[in-house]
Amino acid sequence: MGICYYPKTLSMSIAIPSRLPRRYVAETFQFQVWEDIEPFVLELIERPIGNADELHRWMLDCDELDRIIGEESRRRRISVTQNTADQAAAERFNSYITDILPRLNPLSHQIQQKLYSNPYLAELDEQQYFIHLRYLKSSIELYRDENVLLAAQLGVKEKQHRIIVGGLSVWIEGKELTLQQAAQFLRSSDRTQRETAFKVMNDCWLTVSDPLNTLYDELCGLRQQIAQNAGFGNYRDFKFAAMGRYDYTPADCLAFHDTIETEILPLVRQIQQRHRDTLGISPYRPWDTDAELPNQKNLRPFETTDELTEKSIQCLERVSPDFADNLRIMREMGNLDLGSRKNKAPGGYNSSLPESGVPFIFMNAVGTERDVKVMLHESGHAMHTFSSRHLELMTFKNMPSEIAELASMAMELMSMEHWDIFYDNEADLRRAKIDQLENVLSLLPWVAIIDGFQHWVYTHPQHTRTEREQTWAALLNRFSTGLTDWTGLEQYRRNSWHKQLHVFEVPFYYIEYAMAQLGAIAVWQQYRQNPEQALANYKNMLCLGYSRPLPELYEAAGIRFDFSRDYVRQLADFIRTELEALSTPPLVG
Repeated sequence: MGICYYPKTLSMSIAIPSRLPRRYVAETFQFQVWEDIEPFVLELIERPIGNADELHRWMLDCDELDRIIGEESRRRRISVTQNTADQAAAERFNSYITDILPRLNPLSHQIQQKLYSNPYLAELDEQQYFIHLRYLKSSIELYRDENVLLAAQLGVKEKQHRIIVGGLSVWIEGKELTLQQAAQFLRSSDRTQRETAFKVMNDCWLTVSDPLNTLYDELCGLRQQIAQNAGFGNYRDFKFAAMGRYDYTPADCLAFHDTIETEILPLVRQIQQRHRDTLGISPYRPWDTDAELPNQKNLRPFETTDELTEKSIQCLERVSPDFADNLRIMREMGNLDLGSRKNKAPGGYNSSLPESGVPFIFMNAVGTERDVKVMLHESGHAMHTFSSRHLELMTFKNMPSEIAELASMAMELMSMEHWDIFYDNEADLRRAKIDQLENVLSLLPWVAIIDGFQHWVYTHPQHTRTEREQTWAALLNRFSTGLTDWTGLEQYRRNSWHKQLHVFEVPFYYIEYAMAQLGAIAVWQQYRQNPEQALANYKNMLCLGYSRPLPELYEAAGIRFDFSRDYVRQLADFIRTELEALSTPPLVG
């Protein structure tokens, strides 16, 4: 594995990167409809290839067209999430899904077959193109003509969750608030205020329970049909193949759930029990679990999104000045949409724009400490995009989530060493760090719940809604601490999976959060011991994108791709030690 040298720090005068150069398509070309790109696709299919050099040139031309199409498709997705009520944006996005993709996919399959069967392919560097050829082989094997239209239908339906919930709002204390804004009241020290907010928000979710259940039934049906068409007995096994999960199996995931239950859940229970005991509340209700302790006010690390951006830049400057410059570039280009507003889709993401090479961060900030974590998390993804910009093929820049989430979660923890930028009060800083580390641990059981739920759903394709609710409840019971009293709130609890957009939009994209979280803890452990070496390893991993298999990428970061019981226990002990150093009284007495 070669060493990737990270670009040098930019000067104080930040230069906006140029769009990646075009050699095949005119610099002025833009596409709106299928007819704009069809001639290029057909030319690539029909072009004769007489030697290895011509094959390589042809591959680069294919990739250039992929970049152009990928940039446009992602910008259309961004527009839909920025305003779920924008009908023009929805129509442009839907036209891509229902008109362009169904025409493009069969021809893309022909292009893939042309490459994979080319006699000059053997003359290319096998190690350099290993990941690309492995992806190519899998795509060819999974492709079915009859799935093209089904995939288009599925693409449209998967965005319905954002549309259904994007316009949700509630009234609290005479103000109309988005659900993200209302969630701030769950941190309040006023228990009546917390309870009111909790019930108002969950009642709001119940108003869309039926349409969300109907939508999920339709999604499950389409996904199962796609799997069967491709020769799989269930969608779970198809999706594992489609996601390129070469380094672990469904059985490994289920074993990982067991490890989380035995090694992590007891520590999460200790954390929650200390919180309950410090509050002095009985019974401990679901609106109490995030409550600030007595005499504590909600942390306010920033007031405006401009302040969030500027403080994030200052924080990243301390981690590495080139990271800060990258965020300045995004701000200058208008590639930050950070504040919460009505009709904006929930959640947060980083979209890598493959032709410009400069990513876009979307989130719903309302001024909380959680927003700081989301911003720095998405910044980790953004640094990954910048760092892999130089790689030759799109395949190498489309990072699987096991490595993408490592980049983002490690950034959260490394940047935490510099959070005094956001919290100039030592007590507030300690609270923020404790909250971060407790969330690192509490995330893992939740990941096991979401992943386990999807394993069951898609291996039981004929299940009923009642069976689905029962399975969800059983998983909640298995991975909960048992300290929270849900009496009289069972309807809220059995519908709580509706809030997890991954289940609707990106099925099985979730276990990677747990895998990457372990890796991020290991990166942070390095960072505490040797910041310079840890940062060099991290940057080396970023620069490699997805040009090597996952275990090698984790190795480049100086850690192991490992979720065995012993390894999980070792990392959990490290977090426990760090929490004890920050906590008063100690976590474990």
